[in-house]
Amino acid sequence: FPPHAATSILKRQKQLRRKNVRFDQVTVYYFARRQGFTSVPSQGGSSLGMAQRHNSVRRYTLCEFAQEQEVNHREILREHLKEEKLHAKKMKLTKNGTVESEEADGLTLEDVSDDDIDVENVEVDDYFFLQPLPTKRRRALLRASGVHRIDAEEKQELRAIRLSREECGCDCRLYCDPEACACSQAGIKCQ
Repeated sequence: FPPHAATSILKRQKQLRRKNVRFDQVTVYYFARRQGFTSVPSQGGSSLGMAQRHNSVRRYTLCEFAQEQEVNHREILREHLKEEKLHAKKMKLTKNGTVESEEADGLTLEDVSDDDIDVENVEVDDYFFLQPLPTKRRRALLRASGVHRIDAEEKQELRAIRLSREECGCDCRLYCDPEACACSQAGIKCQ
């Protein structure tokens, strides 16, 4: 073997080593909330979105980011457990929703004490997952983020999308009649 062949292999190995990816920090971009127009919540209107440009940036070490996530998840879990406790109190006062109760109607999250919530004995990672937000909560988040005018047309658009998703396919049985088949008329394979 000529000597230059061994040199080129060594150079190639050095180049490969230099291209290794190392993760030592996490960069998080924060965006203001805006009305979304891009997602379809399972109920109601006012989907959540974000501003076109971020309003702040924060850099964490991997350890700091893990701790920050733990704190955030624990806070979300605390809020979720409070909402569950509030719902349980309302159900108890209304006998599972069969009796009207002014006391139940007047209850809010402030009426649920932190002492009633035991977040410390819950493994956050086992319990934490994204929860769908009710319409009122999404509207409150938008208003708190400075959205003064919530576009009401989105509510009708979302309702129409949800209805269209319920009707899927066609009514063909055994064979497809392209003249009567809604799929065929839409230019897709008969469903």
